[in-house]
Amino acid sequence: MTTQAAKASSRDAVKTTEVGKSRPRANKPRTTKKAQLIQMLSRKAGADVPSISKKLGWLPHTTRAALTGLRKAGFEISAEKPGNGKPSCYRVIAEPAGGTA
Repeated sequence: MTTQAAKASSRDAVKTTEVGKSRPRANKPRTTKKAQLIQMLSRKAGADVPSISKKLGWLPHTTRAALTGLRKAGFEISAEKPGNGKPSCYRVIAEPAGGTA
């Protein structure tokens, strides 16, 4: 056996022995960040960019891009500027006809 073949076979042996059994998954459905965003915006009080960013672990520009994506998907989103230096509050006014796309 050549040295390259020996190295390849030993590498393959390491890979097969390192692979372990995966843990069983929980049966509860996964909640996506998009679904969490829609839920936050559907509340009566709505949500502002800093609170959404903190909850979802996004930067502010990512949060604003996600709001734009929802608008393009057919959601009607209102923005209210409360004044006094506070951030704008966003709310879902209407969802697309097909539901949450």
